[in-house]
This record gives sequence, structure tokens and C-alpha cells, in this order.
Amino acid sequence: MLATLFSSSLLGIEAITVAVEVDIAPGLPQFATVGLPDGAVKESKDRVKAGLKNAGFDFPARRITVNLAPADLKKEGAAFDLPISVGILAATGVITGVKQKEYLIIGEVSLDGSIKPVRGALPVAVTARREGFAGVILPRENAQEAAVVEGIDIIGVSELAQVVGFLNSQLQIPPFRVDVRELFRQHGESGDDFSEVKGQEHAKRALEVAAAGGHNLLMIGPPGSGKTMLARRVPTILPRMTFEEAIETTKIYSVMGLLEREIPLIANRPFRSPHHTISDIGLIGGGNTPRPGEVSLSHNGVLFLDELPEFKKHVLEVLRQPLEDGRVSISRALSSMTYPSRFMLVAAMNPCPCGYLGDLAHQCSCTPVALQRYRSRISGPLLDRIDLHVEVPAVRYRDLADRSEAESSATIASRVERSRDIQTDRFEGTKIHCNAQMNARHLRKHCELDATGNRMLELVTDRLGLSARSFTRILKVARTVADLEGSESIREQHLSEAIQYRSLDRKSC
Repeated sequence: MLATLFSSSLLGIEAITVAVEVDIAPGLPQFATVGLPDGAVKESKDRVKAGLKNAGFDFPARRITVNLAPADLKKEGAAFDLPISVGILAATGVITGVKQKEYLIIGEVSLDGSIKPVRGALPVAVTARREGFAGVILPRENAQEAAVVEGIDIIGVSELAQVVGFLNSQLQIPPFRVDVRELFRQHGESGDDFSEVKGQEHAKRALEVAAAGGHNLLMIGPPGSGKTMLARRVPTILPRMTFEEAIETTKIYSVMGLLEREIPLIANRPFRSPHHTISDIGLIGGGNTPRPGEVSLSHNGVLFLDELPEFKKHVLEVLRQPLEDGRVSISRALSSMTYPSRFMLVAAMNPCPCGYLGDLAHQCSCTPVALQRYRSRISGPLLDRIDLHVEVPAVRYRDLADRSEAESSATIASRVERSRDIQTDRFEGTKIHCNAQMNARHLRKHCELDATGNRMLELVTDRLGLSARSFTRILKVARTVADLEGSESIREQHLSEAIQYRSLDRKSC
């Protein structure tokens, strides 16, 4: 007796269709699972056996062989419990017909026959729609997450008996539906606002430029100057996420098991702020079983690194590839996985170890050697990849005591949106979405300078000894400043503003 049905396995943030073949033959009782199963998949035989018996079904005392194809793809997790159980029931004639072949089936089976939630329901639903399946049968707790994908039936179940009744057409289970627009409306707002930030107009302007062009930014200032407060409000001025961006970001959180039941779709741009003790694997991703790191969890959002020099130097150096390529490739002996990591880096640091260099109200106690050692923790190549270096001084009393309302995030976001619209039209038909992603060909085409601008940039480059990467960063930022003003050409004032956002370069001259 042979039964075949379909399930799915996660590969990175994508789901791969897996054929589950269950063969029941005469012989001594044995349960064998083949097809590169990991420990959790091998242990499914005990969960399946107890689950079937406690749900009121007979477990065949015969030779059972389960094949998970393709056999060269490693299968992980407990999501194969439910398809294996259904396969055994189909092979023994409890489930009749071929309805089980029309759905992708995933779920963990408890010892009492109930169905527990699993990771990666959203990527599985995307794969089911792409490959023409009627829908997905999965745990009820995962139904809302998977129902974000339209065009297929999402059948949420809570116990084995429901699955059998549905597949035998004895029980009608209505497909789960969600209103995607309502999800965006409910969860697409943030409580933080730039109107709450007192003073720091120069830093706010720099953050607006960074958000408008998708640029990376480093804030340098003493403790308590508001660097973290400013950083946490950056997502409120970024353009609203598109549905495609929301799906892509939600898939990452889905495979990590980080989605909340009440929020099945991430409609806000992510804001991740890892502690400075994080490891390189925690930041970039990896491990024995490769998983996404913080750079991928920040995809389409903001990665905030507070106290940047306190991070281990080798941890910071792994940021180079995702900052340049927008993705992370992790290679292992059996597989190679690529995770998206297109994020906006916002970092903060003190000007010196004690934090009060240049502060008029406090005396700096750092020696030149200590200062040099502190700043050398951030390598030149990494600083080159940060477009804007902005000084954030301590807030003065008159700013703190000011009762007037500062400019709101909505007002700033409207200017950012207009700038992004200009960039969308400029890069139409390409894979580039903002000025920060321009390559050399686009720089030549869209960042043409007049004679005055060329002389200014030549003088600055020679005096500061800028690298080629720093040179191009200045041009990209100047292009964004011009877009915010609605100017087609880069004028002298646009270039001057872009140059002043390289404060660390100025101090190194």
C-alpha cells in the first residue's frame, strides 16, 4: 500500500515542495524515514504513532517506509508530522480519494492528536500558490499568517480528526480569510514622532537626507544628546512599505518564528537594535543550521548599532558585504543559502571614550592615545560605507524648555516620499530603488557637476585625502539633497551640504 502527498521544507526564506511517499508493507513492525531527515524529523515516528492512537485511529503494526523527496535536500523540523500521519492514514484506507494531493500539508502532531503551529507558514503559502496547489492545510494558529497570500485556500485545523474529515469530504472547513488592507491600516502606524525631539535641527535634517536617499548614517555625540531617540524615529519618516516589501520581510520573521499571532503581516519597517555583545553569526546569520541574522531581520528597515566602537571589530567587518550587495550568502558543506539584507544602517558613537570631547559643559579626560585607540575600532573601509557622519551636540536648556511643537514625522515623511518618487522615475526599469544604490554608470549619468562643483570637489578630495568610495558617497548624497529641493541638477549648495556630512573625514586631515 502506497500513498503520496505533498508537504514543504524551508530553504533559506523560501519553501521547497517535498513529496511525502508512505509505503506500508508486510513484515516485522518497523518505521523508517529516508530523504536526509534531521533529528526532529526522525523523532516524528514516535509523535505520529502516539498521536494517531490517541486520536482514535489504528497504527499499522507493519513495515512503514517514509520517503521525503527530493532525497538530496535536508529536511528539518517537526512540520512533517502531519503529512506523514495523513500518508499513513491514506495508505491504510482511512482517507480515501486523492484530495490530499491537492494541498500542501504542514504541521506538528502532539501526542494527543492535536496540531501544533510551525515556522514558515507564509513561505509555504507563497510556494503553494506559485506551483498551482488548491491551498495549504496547516495548524489553525498559522492560518492568519498564511492567509495573507491571496488566491489559494488556507485550511486551519486543530486536530487529526478534522484533517481526516476534511479530506474525506465529510467535514466542511471554510478557508481562512484576512483583509490585507485592514492589516496595513491597523499595524502600519508607529507611536514615535519627530515632533517629540527638542532641538537637534541639524541632525534631523541629516536623517531626512539619509531617509530620502536610503543612505547609511553615523551620529557622533556625547551621552544624553538624543542619538538613540533620533534613531528610533527614523522608520517613521521612511516611505511606507509596499505589499511586496511587507511579504518579503514577513517571510524572514516567519522562518525565524518571530511573528506574533495578532500581527500576521509586518506593515511597519523593521527597527533592529542588537546589543554590542552580539556575535558575528548573530549579526550576519549562520550557524550549524543557517538562520538569518540581524542584518536580514532589518531587511527593508533600519539596523541601529548603538555604541558602535564597543562592537567587536571582526563583528563590524562582516557588515561590508550586506552594505554593498544588499544580501548575505552563507555557505555550508551541504548547502548555500542567500538571505536578503537591504537595510539602512544608523549607528551612534561617543566622540571619545569618556564621551565629552568638545563638550563645553564637561571636561574630557581622554588622552590622545586613548582617543586614537577608540576611533581605530572602526575601520576605514567600514566608515567609507557610511554616507553621512553627523555631529549631535548636547541639547541646550532653551531647546529643552521650548514648548512649541517641532516638525512632525508626517511632514518630514511627505518630503521624503516626494524625493523617493523622483528616484523611482529616474531608475525605472532597473533594479535600483534609491540614490544610495547607484553604481558608477548611474553616477556619470545622474550626478553631473558644473565647473564650480568640480573645483570644489577636487579641492575637498585632495585636502581630506578621500577614498574613491567616499568620493562617490558625497556625489550620491548631493544627488539626494538636490532631489529634496526638486532640482534636476546638483548645485554648489547641494554639494556643500553633502560635504559637511563627512565630519570624520574632516577630522582626519
